[in-house]
Amino acid sequence: MRITVEMNLCESHGQCVFAAPDVFAFDDDDYLVYEAEPSDARLDEVRTAAAMCPVRAIGILGTLGAAA
Repeated sequence: MRITVEMNLCESHGQCVFAAPDVFAFDDDDYLVYEAEPSDARLDEVRTAAAMCPVRAIGILGTLGAAA
């Protein structure tokens, strides 16, 4: 699985950080950082994070039935 984040859309609401803290985080300057290719074992939490994003900035590639 590969995660993409449209950083020009991201407004740093942090819902992804709450849903998948092992994949998404804020750095010291409060910018979103994320693991671009997390383990497939994290698919459910990454899907939840993508669904919770209020601006739909998160995409998931390389999985069957993945969110775009």
